[in-house]
Amino acid sequence: MRTRILYTGRVQGVGFRATTRSVASNYPILSGFVRNEPSGQVLVEVQGPPEQVEAFLSQLHTTMQRNITHIDRAVIPDHQPAEPAFSIQR
Repeated sequence: MRTRILYTGRVQGVGFRATTRSVASNYPILSGFVRNEPSGQVLVEVQGPPEQVEAFLSQLHTTMQRNITHIDRAVIPDHQPAEPAFSIQR
């Protein structure tokens, strides 16, 4: 399962990307990335077993919820088999 999440709120300049990577390190089976968007939003794509993806997203939301005002989420068909680990894209 690969999921794309677009976070809106005060999500840039507050350590959101570093926190996302840190939370992802608790789920070594997951891969994906986090990056700042020119719109001021943060984009996360994550893939792995559905229960691990859900646990990761739940922990991230709990950790960063005071900064998030809106979440757009979609399951996407693009599975990246050669994607290494979870990373921060610049």
